[in-house]
Amino acid sequence: MKRGYQQSPSTSFGPPHSKPRHDPPQGDGQFLEDESTKSYARKVADHYSARSNQTLEEREASPIIHLKKLNNWIKSVLIQLHTRRGDAVLDLACGKGGDLIKWDKAKIGYYVGIDIAEGSIKDCRRRYNGDTDGHQRRKKFTFPARLICGDCYEVRLDKVLADDAPFDICSCQFALHYSWSTETRARKALANVSALLRPGGFFIGTMPDANVLIKKLREAEGLTFGNSVYWVRFDEEFSSKKFKSSSPFGIKYTFHLEDAVDCPEWIVPFHIFKSLAEEYDFELVFAKNSHEFVHEQMKKPDFLELLRRLGALGDGNQDQGTLSPDEWEVAYLYMTFVLRKRGQSDKTKAVGRRDRGWMHISEEDILYISNE
Repeated sequence: MKRGYQQSPSTSFGPPHSKPRHDPPQGDGQFLEDESTKSYARKVADHYSARSNQTLEEREASPIIHLKKLNNWIKSVLIQLHTRRGDAVLDLACGKGGDLIKWDKAKIGYYVGIDIAEGSIKDCRRRYNGDTDGHQRRKKFTFPARLICGDCYEVRLDKVLADDAPFDICSCQFALHYSWSTETRARKALANVSALLRPGGFFIGTMPDANVLIKKLREAEGLTFGNSVYWVRFDEEFSSKKFKSSSPFGIKYTFHLEDAVDCPEWIVPFHIFKSLAEEYDFELVFAKNSHEFVHEQMKKPDFLELLRRLGALGDGNQDQGTLSPDEWEVAYLYMTFVLRKRGQSDKTKAVGRRDRGWMHISEEDILYISNE
């Protein structure tokens, strides 16, 4: 059954093989947030807001520069595989706009970016306008855009973007797991995407691979594991290293990645994610660990050439200009996924949205939204 923002009947979790259904809070309070959840969301927002745009020299000096290049390649491949010329794009947790050039190369027709971090949205605006400090000024982007500051895992977006929808593609890169702190937020994320995507549209993304994280936790002597560029630490409440299928939300850990991340994150058991997504009218196209995705897509000459141009991947040993083994291990912590909105594809419904947005975005053009 398709689910949007309507009240859902009370059901319960079962073991993975039983195709479990889920029981959100009932009534109008279904999408309300408690203060602890908001506090964690604000901590994540503040972390990313505080990160400044790096100069090219600073970026190249990063201890994980080749991992960043590999992640950019993975996102580029996902975008090229599922985007068509003229597509309308919704970029959830768009950050500082690091994927704008990728969307421009895909020749999209319209872009809406939303992020909880005000500092990141303002940086995204400057990047879109071509005047980001420390970066060489580039040609103007070919598509109009809108930018929104708000928590897309808390606020209903269907009314906010009623005049912009439907979108052909929705992207959420390295951020969907922040919605998994509660079932309420996880459902809101999927409800928003489902309400705004046209039938046949794609939801593409990257997020931590829960199977790998739990495997590494169980192999570790304590509750912490990592290498020279990252560490993951679980709280004492998970000292048994066992996780109940009846409680798949709110499994928190702390993730630190050099020159990138240092904040709370949440496990996303993929079989639960897939089951939940099906309730919101999605079908799984594929889900693969990043290692598998990289090896598979490297077999395609165009993508291999792009990987070489980016300078991301090598043997990590004699050639110090390529991805190190420790960076490659971090890549193993992540996965890629693609979901498709059920229904017959009809691109004609998206026509006419290209008069939305701006070709130059002022600070006053940024829309701020909240549930308050």
